[in-house]
Amino acid sequence: MAGYKLRVISLSKRPGQTFGFYLRVEHGEEGHLIRCLEMGGPAELAGMKDGDRILRVNGTFVDALPHSAVVEMVRNSGSSVTFHILDEPSYKQAKEHGVNFSDPQTTAVINGAAKQDPKPKLCYMVKSSSSYGFSVRSDKSKKGFFMTEVIPGGVADKAGVRVKDRLVEINGENIENCTHEQIVEKIRLTGSSIMVLLVDEETDNFYQRKRVKMGTWLATTKYLPLQPRTINISKGSDEYGFLLKEEPRITGHFIKDIERGSPAETAGLKEMDRLVALDGKEVESYSHEMVVDRFRKSGNKCCLLVVDKDTDQMYKLGKVSPMLFWEDMKDSHLPPSYIEAINLPTTSQRSTPVQERDEDLKPKLCKLEKTSGSYGFHLNGIQGVLGQHIKEVVKGGPADRAGLEDNDIVVEVNGVNVEHRRYDEVVDMIRRSGDSLEMLVAKKSVYDKLKAKGVTITRLLLGETSHVQVHTAESPKTSQRARQEEDARSESSSEHERQRATSVTSNSSEVSLDERF
Repeated sequence: MAGYKLRVISLSKRPGQTFGFYLRVEHGEEGHLIRCLEMGGPAELAGMKDGDRILRVNGTFVDALPHSAVVEMVRNSGSSVTFHILDEPSYKQAKEHGVNFSDPQTTAVINGAAKQDPKPKLCYMVKSSSSYGFSVRSDKSKKGFFMTEVIPGGVADKAGVRVKDRLVEINGENIENCTHEQIVEKIRLTGSSIMVLLVDEETDNFYQRKRVKMGTWLATTKYLPLQPRTINISKGSDEYGFLLKEEPRITGHFIKDIERGSPAETAGLKEMDRLVALDGKEVESYSHEMVVDRFRKSGNKCCLLVVDKDTDQMYKLGKVSPMLFWEDMKDSHLPPSYIEAINLPTTSQRSTPVQERDEDLKPKLCKLEKTSGSYGFHLNGIQGVLGQHIKEVVKGGPADRAGLEDNDIVVEVNGVNVEHRRYDEVVDMIRRSGDSLEMLVAKKSVYDKLKAKGVTITRLLLGETSHVQVHTAESPKTSQRARQEEDARSESSSEHERQRATSVTSNSSEVSLDERF
């Protein structure tokens, strides 16, 4: 398939919801077509286009399969599925030239960049009640042990475990030559948490063809709930504002005595963060003096890779170096992780011109002044899971006047990105801000769309007003009128969408097969 580049699209959905597209075969058209994309649905946000052809489902070539077989494969994928797709013009041109779509050497691209070699995945689970929510089985036709009975919405499912994934390691120990009984016993002895190395069928076949031994050094860390932090820091008038110390009976170099208001605090360093790398160079084996010397040679700014205690313990459980995360960071075109993908909205939204939608894809910079000892909102998050959002905004309070709304996603606090910070860390930052607070937030729909486009959310998206913009609440009359107009537009648009969808389906019903996902 020289000259033709496939796109890899990974989609996920919540129970009772859809992937947001119709899979069709049509009279006079070759291939399995994508049609009737739901605006704002997972498929549209991930980059699917009307008329795209599906060539592979979860790595299996399907272009030559009957429509019913492809429909069944997608249904059996459960809450997540990966497609290889080709745009309509390229597909038709390739067909005219007799291109072999089943060639496994076909170049695949994600967001316009060549796809990297597939990777096995590390999945970390903390037991809920008495179960991780999966079983392990052997297969007489294949060597190895495979994940099965993954409970939808359970611990394993949320951690990225999929049915038919092959189990390679448990807590950093290779189990490929163990018996089923030994594996069950190892899982039982893990206690309340476990890290496993898994490989799906496509990735497994890829490395078997290359005769490459599987191990954590090949893995992606994108499914792990806790990640190291990259800290870019510049010297102030009094250096960086922290001390680097070694602790008795603990291996490593630790951040200590962070000065209030220093570059270290502003950049997001925390007490007892362990330093993993400095300017991309791992320092775990370095002496204290060697690390200090590297800091001196770095000049007036440097980049640190650090882990907090919880993240450090998780990586050590799997006998994995946090530098694996650094390697993953070099590839910014990976498909969304499962945890990212399940947060993509799947409900239909009103159709909006492309130009208008792009103009609306901006965060909000909100400046709050505390009154009566409160900012007038609650910060919501899940303990141990990254990401926070705004809830219970008090009407007429500082948050309301500044423009914060329920379900806004918090991106920055006082200029520091907090998307990968834990709940308790962000709460502490807000508490230490005193009587004034500046937050960069985005509506949930805006946040999801920007992330799906691979856009980094910063103040630069606000344009010229990025550092001075303050959102104020509208007057009650204005807000009421705006809501009425919005309701009227939504009702009209929804009716238009219903008519359009009905028209498309009815006009083609006699000459096409149509299945909604």
